[in-house]
Amino acid sequence: MAFDNILLELYIHTGTSTSYTEADKRYSVQKQLITGDTKVNFEIAELVRDYLDIEFNDDYNSYAVWVRAYAILRDASGVELSSGSPIVNTYIALDGYGYFEDGANAELSRNALLTTNTLYLLEGTAGKLPIFAEGVGKVTIDSTDTQITDTGDTSQKIQYLAIPADSSEVKVYDTDDTTLLRTINIKNVCEPKFTPYKVTFVNKYGAFQDIYFFKKSTERFEVMDKSYKRNTVSNATASYSINQGQRERYNTNAKTSITLNTGFVNEDFNSTVEELFLSENVWIRKDGQTLPIIPKSKNMTFKTSVNDKLIDYTIDFDFAFNKINNVR
Repeated sequence: MAFDNILLELYIHTGTSTSYTEADKRYSVQKQLITGDTKVNFEIAELVRDYLDIEFNDDYNSYAVWVRAYAILRDASGVELSSGSPIVNTYIALDGYGYFEDGANAELSRNALLTTNTLYLLEGTAGKLPIFAEGVGKVTIDSTDTQITDTGDTSQKIQYLAIPADSSEVKVYDTDDTTLLRTINIKNVCEPKFTPYKVTFVNKYGAFQDIYFFKKSTERFEVMDKSYKRNTVSNATASYSINQGQRERYNTNAKTSITLNTGFVNEDFNSTVEELFLSENVWIRKDGQTLPIIPKSKNMTFKTSVNDKLIDYTIDFDFAFNKINNVR
């Protein structure tokens, strides 16, 4: 029997890698072998992403799924080949992405799920460090060690370690507990004048990352409405009331926006701001609530200490909802 086509069955599920059932079969995709080729390629990232529905309420949950790719090699009549079939692969999937220069199917970080090696926290406030449990054995915050255990469950593949208030340094070690992988410096910022805001976004590794905006903030809102001209003349009296408007508003609503400023940061923080601009999931902690926002600014000029001396970023955000509740 000659290899002619592949039937790919995708199982997408949470829990452990072996906890799938037939109910977890999400897609069946068939693809024909191109004449002269010996391999068939499938792009499954967008299919899997449909099952990573991310929500955030300051709770830092692990959003990951197992993907079991069950490939059945068949001949032209649809009969499974007697040898080499099926091909089964199991993957852990996060809602991350690579840059073009990373190449195809790039292996992203398997330890601390951050690109920056500097975190800015509000003085006297604890922080969160996202790590990938499979690739980390121990994390040392100042002089305190925390052992990392990977149970294989998707609910703990991304772990958010608490960074105690006013910590200064985090060291991330490999699964052997001795090989140092990353050193992350903590900068504790005292802000006595302005109200700092914490913005949380999904970064390139598919993890929640916090960024504090310490300096001046400005809120504004823009009203949206329609109007029409109405007839206010009374047939009975052939007159009109001057208390009734000739023009009437309807479908009135508004959208609110906020402008935030990071305060001074180092060049290493440029990657964090870049990922914030690219994120599709962003929230702000405001008045005791976690509210969805959308980066309104669409361009960014990278600042450097050589060109700009002091580096800070001002970013505009729209709140991702109308001022008047019209959720239907």
